[in-house]
Amino acid sequence: MGLVQSCGRFKATFSGAISGDALRAKAMRGGVWLGTGSVAEQAVRFVRNMILVRILAPGAFGTMAIVLSSASLVDAFVDVGVRIAVIQSSEGGQKGYLNVAWWLGLARALLSYTIIFAAAPWIASFYARPELCPLLRVALLSVVLNGLLSPRSALAQREMKLGKWSAISNGGAICGVLLTIALSFVMRSVWALAIGYCCENGCRLVLSFILCPGWPAFSIDWTAAKKLLTFSRDMFGLAILNLIINRADIFVLGRLYPLAALGLYTMAVGLVMTPSSFLSNLLAQTLFPALSSIQNDDQRANRILTEVSSWLFLGMPAMVFVCLSAPSLLKVIYGSRYAAAAGPLSVACAVVFFTVGPSCVLFAKGLPAVHRHSVIATAAAMLIAVYPASRFFGPIGAQYAALFASLVGYVFQLVSLHKVTKLSFVRYGKAFIGPVMGSALMLILVVICRRLGLTTRPAIDTAVCAASGLAAYTLCIFARSWTSPRGSASGVSGPASLGFIDADREGVSR
Repeated sequence: MGLVQSCGRFKATFSGAISGDALRAKAMRGGVWLGTGSVAEQAVRFVRNMILVRILAPGAFGTMAIVLSSASLVDAFVDVGVRIAVIQSSEGGQKGYLNVAWWLGLARALLSYTIIFAAAPWIASFYARPELCPLLRVALLSVVLNGLLSPRSALAQREMKLGKWSAISNGGAICGVLLTIALSFVMRSVWALAIGYCCENGCRLVLSFILCPGWPAFSIDWTAAKKLLTFSRDMFGLAILNLIINRADIFVLGRLYPLAALGLYTMAVGLVMTPSSFLSNLLAQTLFPALSSIQNDDQRANRILTEVSSWLFLGMPAMVFVCLSAPSLLKVIYGSRYAAAAGPLSVACAVVFFTVGPSCVLFAKGLPAVHRHSVIATAAAMLIAVYPASRFFGPIGAQYAALFASLVGYVFQLVSLHKVTKLSFVRYGKAFIGPVMGSALMLILVVICRRLGLTTRPAIDTAVCAASGLAAYTLCIFARSWTSPRGSASGVSGPASLGFIDADREGVSR
């Protein structure tokens, strides 16, 4: 009866939380839209990968990883943070500001593609892979297509009308993924991946003008341009540093090991990087505009961050599940030859756990320069560790380096927040207690089952780990409901207490 009452109370709370036009309701509605769209997209991508690994050789995925990483390197040097500036600025919704943002975004895209086109032969020579040159020039037309998105598409995020943005972003990706699957049966080469990737942004472009119609004007508001460039100046370097953090492993492994090994590594690590990207995008696109509207209230911003983090920490048992079942999981999903990448997959789970950090608060307060300090520390740690670790330990060493760098960056972010907003380390740290206990229970259950010889087949082993994970989550949820039975904002009881409730009561508006 207690469980039924708890479910009914949660349903009523959730229904009330998403109703109306208050900040909390907008944020939660946006989260629902983005979550639904992202889950659908990732599900389609997951099915695509299961199909493609049985059609294409691992080397195709390794080649595509180099293509995307090389393009990201160029793109990072000309990133001006246009979309973030539109969302953060109080003038971001004005026509002149939007128009300037669009032209700057297009100029950045054209410059990126020009550099990529010119550098393609050199990149192909560096990796001794002639096929990289045409692949880069075709696949990265997507950079230009992304720069041509409707000027008003950024407003969908800024005004938290995230249903439209989800339809553009996730809908375009799903169309591109389906096309990739169809092409793979015909072409059976890396070209199916390259063309499909380009088509994803092509579909987004079409959807952006259908759902957010609006054409750029040829006039330029130079006052708005100056303000946008001032914000961009503070962001300069962040894209490059993030590229080092996220792509250094691909650059190093692509140089040290065969493309087949890189392909195995990429597909295995992608199993956890995909949900990590989903969470990061979901949080960035819901928390960022919400926190921007209360950027001068540090106490409430800390409350929101702590509450959201407490729910994110519930991902710890899922991390342990993947670590414990990595070889079996890869055999079930991708086939036996991908089990060789079980090591990188296991370590990648821990990396993911420390990549969804509290940077949204700093961006919402208009302090990207402060956030840069933690990113510099993370990138420096990655640069120092990635080559020797990869050389000494093999592909798994790249993930050891990423874990070390992620821990360094996470600590720096928390320290920065403590200085800026007086974030309480004690209150923040308490959110770890329940997930740690649940993960310990899960580990004990799996060890017992394996000692009893109950996990002789990959599918059974995966099922046992999953069942242990469910037991761990039951313990975590019970502990949360026991400590905060009334869902107060001071506890960690549920989505209704994300701190937005206080904003509603005080009538905060942008």
